[in-house]
Amino acid sequence: MTDFTTRRLEIDALRALWAIRHHGGITRASEALGLSQSAVSHKIKRLETSLDCHLLSRKPGAPTFTAAGEDLLDYAVRIIGLHDEALLSLSKTSIAGRIALGLTEDTTCTDLARILGRFRRLHPHVSVRTKVRMSLVLRAMLERGELDAAIVQVFSHDVRPTDLVLFREDLHWVRHADFPLPQEGPIAFLSFDDECFYRKWALDIGQDGGVALETVFECSSAAGIVAAVTAAMGIALLSTRHLRPDMQIITARLPSPPSVAYVVRRARKARNAALDTLVAEIDSEIRRYGGLTIAS
Repeated sequence: MTDFTTRRLEIDALRALWAIRHHGGITRASEALGLSQSAVSHKIKRLETSLDCHLLSRKPGAPTFTAAGEDLLDYAVRIIGLHDEALLSLSKTSIAGRIALGLTEDTTCTDLARILGRFRRLHPHVSVRTKVRMSLVLRAMLERGELDAAIVQVFSHDVRPTDLVLFREDLHWVRHADFPLPQEGPIAFLSFDDECFYRKWALDIGQDGGVALETVFECSSAAGIVAAVTAAMGIALLSTRHLRPDMQIITARLPSPPSVAYVVRRARKARNAALDTLVAEIDSEIRRYGGLTIAS
């Protein structure tokens, strides 16, 4: 057993370990971190040597992390967070002001929540008022000047040069194996509510491609749509992170959906030091981790 006094938890190695979990493997983690796969592997191997235990499983078909690796990940998140917060606290400037911020429901339980919590601790004189709404509603509020900035979902072709991209993902038509896809006539459609731009795009395709969708279920939450698909009630548009093993991706009869992106979008006239600092901290987090995790 290695002497306890000689063991060290290197921040870069912990960050690499977390990136492997965050991005789903060494290959994607190395791409996100801007490192070679061998460099990432070397960091993990050196950490394993220091701790005298295996953190990653090398057996085919086995889980990525060993039990020790899973245990260390819990600590890694907290250690990295405190490390980064400490560095930010040493370089922070005294700012004050107000920020009216919009969030979608699925971004409230993500990396962004951690960033916002840290921002409040580091900048206690900045008042951040947050409103949670659907993306279309938030985009309208931005246009009316009711928000300074918002984290919203847009189709990839609608990303603006001034947007800060947090995350990109694909959309898919999906159904349960027990739901028969009719060869003609309307198709039962499981839809988000009127304020969802997925829904607007889906209902518009009937005018272009001759595919009639009959809305049989409406729900504002992804969990509700997932449950309805699982119950074989119809087809739905869902992003990759919401797919489940019992779902089938539909490629026949329906046009391919566009990809989507989560972005930080600022109001056209929103310019203040507090908002600049918050956006800069989000941007720094993206560069550090190669993207942010969005709730599934």
